[in-house]
Amino acid sequence: MRKFVFLMAVAVSTIAYAQTNLQLHYDLGAGRNYFTSTIERFKPDAKGSTFFFVDMNYNAAGPTEAYFEIARELKFWDGPLSAHIEYNGGLHAESGASFQINNAYLLGATYSLNSKDFSKGLSLSAMYKNIQGNTDPHNFQVTAVWYMNLLKGKVSFTGFADYWREKNGFLGTEYVFLSEPQLWYNLNKTLSVGGEVELGYNFAGVAGFKACPTLAVKCNL
Repeated sequence: MRKFVFLMAVAVSTIAYAQTNLQLHYDLGAGRNYFTSTIERFKPDAKGSTFFFVDMNYNAAGPTEAYFEIARELKFWDGPLSAHIEYNGGLHAESGASFQINNAYLLGATYSLNSKDFSKGLSLSAMYKNIQGNTDPHNFQVTAVWYMNLLKGKVSFTGFADYWREKNGFLGTEYVFLSEPQLWYNLNKTLSVGGEVELGYNFAGVAGFKACPTLAVKCNL
């Protein structure tokens, strides 16, 4: 799950043009060794901004998982605070393990802080989260998203951290943490190389902590 353009959607709301990027990650985590593609799009307008991304995982036979998030920031006023509406959902399908990723509906607020030159920034969101099909659907999520451009824009450090409540009877867990810091070397305005480290706690069917690094390439479309 990747939310890095989303921070720019909140932070640099004065930008009047849409932004789209495509990423391809090779997962080096233990027992994973697969590719993940991500397409992200952000589009601002007079009443806020819209952001979405689609992640797809692949094995040798083809796609095995698709995950989708779409978020709307509503802002009819000046200042760092915006209203936040979001939907998450997906599907995992491979031999012996096919299931839906439960629909989730989120509603809350986002507060954004940015440097004067927009070389770095941070957004914080607090949300009510309704997870359809969960034994306890009424939950919460807090999210932090950051970006930092270094060395005159040649290096970018971006990422997010999510913490939410979601009961999992199979694992016997109740709280989940996920963070995906990314580091990119920007070859030019179109192409970047780098990677991320997925840091999960009680995430994706794994109880406890797990770290999964990737190598990646990103193309701004």
